[in-house]
Amino acid sequence: QVHDELVFEVADDQVDDLVKEVKARMESAAELKVPLIVDAGVGENWEEAH
Repeated sequence: QVHDELVFEVADDQVDDLVKEVKARMESAAELKVPLIVDAGVGENWEEAH
């Protein structure tokens, strides 16, 4: 398992679009024998987002 985190500060009305775009780009970043799976959390702070 590889664990990295990216933190974005985004206007509330742009969150859904950003999550979709980041997930799509990261999950297609490399072609592997196993799938790249991206989870996204949203919150006012790190604890809320997880």
